[in-house]
Amino acid sequence: MKIEPIDWKLISYAEAWQRQKEYFDKLVEAKLAGTEYVNHIVFCEHPPVYTLGRSGKEQNMLLGEEQLNQIGATLYHVDRGGDITFHGPGQQVCYPILNMEEFALDVRSYIGLLEEAVIAVCASYGVVAGRVEKATGVWLDGDKPTARKICAIGVRCSRYVTMHGLALNVNTDLRYFSYIHPCGFVDKGVTSLQKELGHEVPMQEVKDRLLEELLKRL
Repeated sequence: MKIEPIDWKLISYAEAWQRQKEYFDKLVEAKLAGTEYVNHIVFCEHPPVYTLGRSGKEQNMLLGEEQLNQIGATLYHVDRGGDITFHGPGQQVCYPILNMEEFALDVRSYIGLLEEAVIAVCASYGVVAGRVEKATGVWLDGDKPTARKICAIGVRCSRYVTMHGLALNVNTDLRYFSYIHPCGFVDKGVTSLQKELGHEVPMQEVKDRLLEELLKRL
């Protein structure tokens, strides 16, 4: 069972998407051919970008093209589940490209695994996080009026192979979220480890902890 972690560092969303598709296609081809393949867990950060999933609503993006240019951000329509979210520097993005069958996972249990790994990373910093019913991702105070999201999750699965993944707010500039209804919610906020702890958190440390928690569960 081969899992290879990769770090693409800061990379444009367009380039990362293209690279993901290449890895995804190779894994699907190898799986169908019965040949050897490697599962990957990709880490990266993106310059400011909004992504709108298949089930997303255009009205959850509150800015037009000119306004997006003014704040130095772009918008992509993507082939993952979920609504709109933001990616930017200081946010740990993770794209596992895995054969779920090899790990005895279905889509629901796979998403649960991602959530559990992030909840464990938050706990390692003393931040109590959890789930909200009918709302994918990881939340703080999920059952209270102060509910706020710390990690968005949106995946695509085809032939039991995954792409896309999760975005954990570490030192993210949260102002960018004020221009959208994050993940379609108008009544819930967003947060980051930095905001909750009151200081910046080393990105490499978060990456290491997230990889460790994912590998424990695969």
